[in-house]
Amino acid sequence: MIKKILSVTCLTLLPVVAFAESHAMEGDAEDGEKVFRKCKACHQVGPDAKNRVGPILTGIVGRTPASVEGFKYSDAMQALADEGKTWTPEELAAFLEKPRDYAKGTKMAFAGLRKEEDRNDVIAYLATFGEASE
Repeated sequence: MIKKILSVTCLTLLPVVAFAESHAMEGDAEDGEKVFRKCKACHQVGPDAKNRVGPILTGIVGRTPASVEGFKYSDAMQALADEGKTWTPEELAAFLEKPRDYAKGTKMAFAGLRKEEDRNDVIAYLATFGEASE
């Protein structure tokens, strides 16, 4: 009887767990636009974006690190590109959590976004500006 209850409980919870995992990286682009205000001092995004202290972030999702023409990257960011990294939502989330831990030696002075929800939201916002066409 207990085995049957456990089996039914496990089978009932599997779809819930699968749904939660598949939506773990989803964020809200509208909320992400608000979070992006923290990034605007150094970065621009959109069709008229220009490099500032940091590179433009248009098309960052799916792009190779250190690949914006005309921007001088740190050796740490160039090393990520040399390793064959790609800015997937998961890699961006890891970087945005603690940039200096993710890419030791990066010039990015930003401490990071502590809340997972903020990271997911800003990535969703950045994704609205297209994915890389590399």
